[in-house]
Amino acid sequence: MRLLMTAPCLLGLEGLVADELKMMEAENVSAENGRVFFEGDESILARANINSRYAERILIVLDRFYAETFEELFQSVKALPWSEFIGSEDTFPVKGYSINSTLHSVPDCQKIIKKAVVESLKQDYNISWFEERGPVHQIQFSIMKNEVTIMLDTSGIGLHKRGYRPESNDAPIRETLAAALCGLSRLRHYHMLYDPCCGSGTILIEGAMMANNIAPGINRNFECDRWGFIPEAVWKQERERCHDIIKTDTDFTAFGSDIDFHSLELTMNNARRIKVDKFLRLEQTDIKDFAPSTEKGTLITNPPYGERMLDIKTAKSIYRIMGEKFVSRHGWSYGIISPDEEFEKAFGRKADKRRKLYNGMIKCQYYMYFK
Repeated sequence: MRLLMTAPCLLGLEGLVADELKMMEAENVSAENGRVFFEGDESILARANINSRYAERILIVLDRFYAETFEELFQSVKALPWSEFIGSEDTFPVKGYSINSTLHSVPDCQKIIKKAVVESLKQDYNISWFEERGPVHQIQFSIMKNEVTIMLDTSGIGLHKRGYRPESNDAPIRETLAAALCGLSRLRHYHMLYDPCCGSGTILIEGAMMANNIAPGINRNFECDRWGFIPEAVWKQERERCHDIIKTDTDFTAFGSDIDFHSLELTMNNARRIKVDKFLRLEQTDIKDFAPSTEKGTLITNPPYGERMLDIKTAKSIYRIMGEKFVSRHGWSYGIISPDEEFEKAFGRKADKRRKLYNGMIKCQYYMYFK
């Protein structure tokens, strides 16, 4: 079955998501603000869920249409083939959002869409009441400038939940964003990765997974596993494919340090869960004592933010120390994510490249130094 799908993502990551979907052999890939549309069969759906490093989830797009009245919304939703996806005992909650549209009341839109789906299923199953005790089929909608998109969430728990981080330290970076920083820094399997503010190890772990071609969803399940929509043979084939392409002979090493010993314990425990602990070398040390042990390195870090963990004065002091320690030299690149628009001033030099990203709801810049 050919499907239209979409991959929502953090703002700023659309290009990375589009590129990885093309590498997965998805077709007709097109990026919009905060999401990427693509087409493919059941194998591509399973592959995207298991392999995407940057997307937040994978959704099936059932339809896109314009609606300015509740009647238009109701009739368009009711006409969709809901029984092809939702069984008579399945659960089908509705959630979504509306931006700059005539139908601006989200609760009212939820009720109308739910009613339309119920009426459609009533006709197909010839029953009047739905217990909703079966697998969850989360219906999602977006309404932007009166264009409605109706979707089914196939992922369930967000794709950033890899399963290796049951606990973390204060203000952890999201796994998808950490992977994106590694992607933007062009991390490779022969690189030495450094993070001198490693926290609970997310950047180090995502870097190790990327360098060794370990799929981020290789150890987890997805909501559509329970639908029976994708044959078990497809899931098996895609998981075997993931195991077959893991690199087993890389020279990759990830060096992590932090002033807090508990953070280092968290890092190693998290790395063990995803089986990349053998690539990590950890040391308890202050950023002012940063002294790399290799001639070349790719440094990627998410230092404490003044508005989240430390006072702004202390954060700027850390940036100044980084500027002194992260010296420009052949074979080295540095990537630092920060919400401080004056980071470069504190760091001591202009970045060679900047990229606007979002860490949660905080607008940040990824400052890259490689010259």
